[in-house]
Amino acid sequence: MIIHAQQPIVEVHDLTVSYARKPVLWGVDFTLPSGCIAGIVGPNGAGKSTLLKTIMGLIPPSSGYIKLFDRPVDEVRSRVSYVPQRESVDWDFPVSVLDVVLMGRYGKVGLLRNTGARDQAIARDCLDKVGMAAFAKRQISQLSGGQQQRVFLARALAQESDIYFMDEPFAGVDAATEQAIIGLLREMASAGKTIIVVHHDLQSARTYFDWIILLNMRLVAAGPTDQAFTDETIQQAYGGRLNLLSQVGDVMEKRAFPSREN
Repeated sequence: MIIHAQQPIVEVHDLTVSYARKPVLWGVDFTLPSGCIAGIVGPNGAGKSTLLKTIMGLIPPSSGYIKLFDRPVDEVRSRVSYVPQRESVDWDFPVSVLDVVLMGRYGKVGLLRNTGARDQAIARDCLDKVGMAAFAKRQISQLSGGQQQRVFLARALAQESDIYFMDEPFAGVDAATEQAIIGLLREMASAGKTIIVVHHDLQSARTYFDWIILLNMRLVAAGPTDQAFTDETIQQAYGGRLNLLSQVGDVMEKRAFPSREN
């Protein structure tokens, strides 16, 4: 992957986040360059989504600071897009696929102004990029989980941002959708966009991301994947849980291929 700038696009310094005075992240400190796909990886309860939302300014930190483009988050919000977890969205809301994607244009035209022909063209182009152009008039409640995720990605693309935050974008989607999404993310990164993804699958993390933020309430490692995502750092982050995952994987494989037990 091409790294387009030496100046960090994200700076997180000595970040601590607490819920009801109980710290859930401690002393997290890292920088991130532009033009890369970064994965936030760690066990359940590690604070991955909390870190993502705090960087975006959705959760206030208890201490430390965050900068995007060398400025406070509130000053550059128009350059930021967010794809939330699919489960957090009310998919029964009566709105069409095209309307959902056009919502991504509100930051450009304003909430009180109607979208124009150019916005419509951008929205349809974004739907085409995610393979959903034929569904523009379909109600979002009529889509499969993978299709819904593609629509939300199209909405983020329509914002024409510089940095994209995505919370578990591959959760609950089929293999074809997952590959289509990662292919699009690579195109975006090659064009200088920065994508930060909360992710849970260790096997695909090594090939999907060129930058890793490995987390377990504290920062375990952050940097290029080949440096930060090693057997040693993964063991530090997951500990005994990693051994349990390996044992479960071995059992599953033996059940699928019983002849390998011999």
